[in-house]
Amino acid sequence: MNTLIDITKMTVYDIEGVHRVELKSFATPWTQDAFYYELTNNPYAHYLVMKEENRVIGYCGIWIVMGEAQITNIAVDPACRGRKLGDLLLGKAMEYCKMVGATVVSLEVRVSNVVAQGLYRKYGFQNGGIRKKYYVDNNEDALVMWVNI
Repeated sequence: MNTLIDITKMTVYDIEGVHRVELKSFATPWTQDAFYYELTNNPYAHYLVMKEENRVIGYCGIWIVMGEAQITNIAVDPACRGRKLGDLLLGKAMEYCKMVGATVVSLEVRVSNVVAQGLYRKYGFQNGGIRKKYYVDNNEDALVMWVNI
């Protein structure tokens, strides 16, 4: 049985669910307060939330400044991975960026995260450089990737 996947703009009511996904997905997770600030005080922040049966299973954060979009974070609950939901979420995020007038999208990804890099390349992202020791948990380098949309 297929369940309905819904992707919408995130609201403050989604923060607790998003934070649960965040805690399971990242070595240095953002706090609930950080997400609240993003939604209520950052005019450049745009967040999408992915739900299944009204439960948050993924999200994507984007900052958009003067036509340039930066994906700040994207995650799918580890229990829901392997179902191409990250692909669906990234596709919706790219559509959203284009809809609001962005012409380029960039992001950072761990150099060791070849699965994510493969997904990004599927959407046309190209390597744009390395940020040395970008990740504070282990000093891993980040690969900067970008695409014109």
